[in-house]
Amino acid sequence: MSKILATQLNGLYQKIVQNEEESIEQTARLLAQASVGEGNVYFACFDELQAIELYALNSEEQPFSKLSKWTPDVEIQEADRVLIFAKSAQHPEALQLAKKLYDEFIPFAVVAGEAASDDNEMSNLAYTYISTHVRGGLIPHPTKLGERVVVPHLHAALFVYEAIKLVYDEILEDEM
Repeated sequence: MSKILATQLNGLYQKIVQNEEESIEQTARLLAQASVGEGNVYFACFDELQAIELYALNSEEQPFSKLSKWTPDVEIQEADRVLIFAKSAQHPEALQLAKKLYDEFIPFAVVAGEAASDDNEMSNLAYTYISTHVRGGLIPHPTKLGERVVVPHLHAALFVYEAIKLVYDEILEDEM
């Protein structure tokens, strides 16, 4: 089973790289605008994706530079940048935040499961949008008919985070 899981996750990561590489680089540049300027970077993470913010703030190796803890009470300034992580672009709180940032002319990025499209309001509001390409479970459950288990929202979002951070750190290093 673990070989199947590894193969499925690798396939998902490859799909993200093939389809989202440009958006990942644009997102890193967007976040770096705050870091080289007077702003802060905020990750607004919803549901289990809150683990991304915890990891980014507390990583032993190297925390995400200029990242500040986000709460709904934080007053986002014009120089700040926000990266929203949500399993779905339809997440009510995430969509509400996206609309607020858009209305206040604060550039922000989104990482969510659905592909960008005309019907995806979140992707239309965001400066950059990255799809995790997570559509459901990866592995058929052995005892249930057709049900798939291991829905890799956190795996995919953490992979995207790491890809963004690699480019972001490179940009900041070049600026110093």
